[in-house]
Amino acid sequence: MSDSTNPERQRIVPYLYYADGAAALEFLCRAFGFKEVFAVKRPDGTLMHGEVGYQSNVVALGTPVDESGSPKKSLRGLPDRPSSVMCSIDDIDAHFARARDAGAQIEQALEDQPYGARTYTAVDPEGHVWHFTMPLDDEAGK
Repeated sequence: MSDSTNPERQRIVPYLYYADGAAALEFLCRAFGFKEVFAVKRPDGTLMHGEVGYQSNVVALGTPVDESGSPKKSLRGLPDRPSSVMCSIDDIDAHFARARDAGAQIEQALEDQPYGARTYTAVDPEGHVWHFTMPLDDEAGK
C-alpha cells in the first residue's frame, strides 16, 4: 500500500496519448531532455504505457487502440488543442536550444515575460503543446 502522506510523491500525473507512443517517448527524451522511466510495449511493438521523467516528476504516455487493436489518431490536424503541459525548467536557455536543435516546432520563441518568467512554447510531432518556464530570478546565478 502506498504512503498517501508522503508530500514528496507526485500527486497529479499528466497522461498523453500518441498514435506512435514509442516515437513520442524517444522524441521527448531527445528534444526536451526527459529520461525514460518506464516502458511496456504490446506484442505488436506499440507503446502500451510509458513514463518519462524530469527530476522527480513524470509524464505518462501511451498509444491508445480502438476495438480492432489499431492505434488511434494523433492530435495533429484537430481544429483545437484540448490541453497542454507546463514544465518548470532549471536552465531554460539550454533547454530551448536543445529542443530547437532536435527539431521541436517552436510556437512561441524564448522570451522574458512581464510576470517575471522566461518562457517558450513548443509542439511535439503529434501536436501536444509544451510550455517551458523558468522564474527570471533563477537567472541571477548565471
